[in-house]
Amino acid sequence: MNDLPALRELRRASVALLLLLFGSACATNTLPPGPTAPAGTAPVPAAITPQQSAFLDTLQQRTFAWFWERTNHTTGLSPDRWPTKSFSSVAAIGFALTAYPIGVERRYVTREQAAERTLNTLRFMYNAPQGPQATGITGYKGFFYHFLDMETGHRFQQVELSTIDTTLLLAGVLFCQSYFTLENPTETSIRAYGDSLYLRVDWQWARPRTPLVSMGWKPESGYIAADWTGLNEAIILNILALGSPTHPVDAASWDAYRSTYRWAEFYGQPHLNFAPLFGHQYSHIWIDFRGIRDSYMRSRGIDYFENSRRATYSQRAYAVANPGNWKGYGADVWGLTAVDGPLDTLLLIAGRQRRFWTYSARGAAVGEIRDDGTLGPTAAGGSVAFAPEIAIPALIAMRVKYGDNLFSTYGFLDSFNPTFDVDIRPQHGKVVRGVGWFDTDYLGIDQGPIIAMIENHRSDLIWRTMRRNPHIVRGLKRAGFTGGWLDQQ
Repeated sequence: MNDLPALRELRRASVALLLLLFGSACATNTLPPGPTAPAGTAPVPAAITPQQSAFLDTLQQRTFAWFWERTNHTTGLSPDRWPTKSFSSVAAIGFALTAYPIGVERRYVTREQAAERTLNTLRFMYNAPQGPQATGITGYKGFFYHFLDMETGHRFQQVELSTIDTTLLLAGVLFCQSYFTLENPTETSIRAYGDSLYLRVDWQWARPRTPLVSMGWKPESGYIAADWTGLNEAIILNILALGSPTHPVDAASWDAYRSTYRWAEFYGQPHLNFAPLFGHQYSHIWIDFRGIRDSYMRSRGIDYFENSRRATYSQRAYAVANPGNWKGYGADVWGLTAVDGPLDTLLLIAGRQRRFWTYSARGAAVGEIRDDGTLGPTAAGGSVAFAPEIAIPALIAMRVKYGDNLFSTYGFLDSFNPTFDVDIRPQHGKVVRGVGWFDTDYLGIDQGPIIAMIENHRSDLIWRTMRRNPHIVRGLKRAGFTGGWLDQQ
């Protein structure tokens, strides 16, 4: 594998540079509340400073290195987490595929290296065994199991066949299909395998309670008793299901998905609520929602991009208000999403009972507050494209305040909890007395939004590439989206 010599240079960042960055981060305490964009448009953010740009360079390159160095270069299987030994995450493979073209554009690797890795991944996933049996297989009906054995690529234990994790894999596949357009054997094969992987997915089979799409299936017990209803990370699932040339769902699926939307004001921001920030981020990694709207968003006078921007601002305002009185929260330290946590336990800290969790979908929205003082840098990182004026300073402030406990070889470790500063051994991670708990793992599904959304903000790479993908365009139009770039397709 390429060990990225330039990366080692970036790891030698000086204290002087950190002080410069810290100064720029502190300025965010005076930012006004999140702006309301004109209908169907995105606010124009202020230009970032040279110091902020240098930090993003470092963060992107380190995060890319996680995918490049930790993914098996022959099979393309990416681990769910590292350095803790784990299974492969199908969604993390999708994020890895998304990272490879970014590495080309940023010159971390050559186009040939990235194309070879991409082809190896797509070929392996397409040829991996599919079938209804419970063991010795990778997927069924074109879908893949949530987790796969890192050595064989077969189903890990008894995990579910996951419609959303398959979707996130396919999003990376289709991005590579639209990016690698040269007429040579490798890139021609990437495009062919990309189509083959997407076209064989039987979305109609995944609707046992039509018109909704099920969250998954198990050979031992059948369909999971839960379906995708909105708003959450499954916007892109519905778009890919609608856009399928072979097994499409109909518009009734999109209407049913939206039927449980919750519009409400949360900390000064009226928007479609969903508590963890990842639900406002994942679909936006691959689909440019700026200026395009379905009938629901037309009725609200905004687009989904603006909705995610408002969700980001509402979370920051929640952290500033800090109703739970958690340690460390503020204008530059915020972000609730699905991340690791220290321990599943109830503790008495400073005279107050505190409930903590390990991995959990933390979040804050109307009707749902799930907060144990654990923050994930991916929450801010995945929001850089929506609100760079608050997200970039937050990333820098966390980097400066917590140093190498939080920012290390591959960028940001998954999460941290300043309140969990106790003489109790966590389930994993470490407690630094006087500072708090810090994860010691990187998670693929949290690394992915960081590098991808920073790149969308900086160069529009993923968005402009996917705007010409016919499957994405077809799905959006079948869902009733119009306006902006979509009307030019």
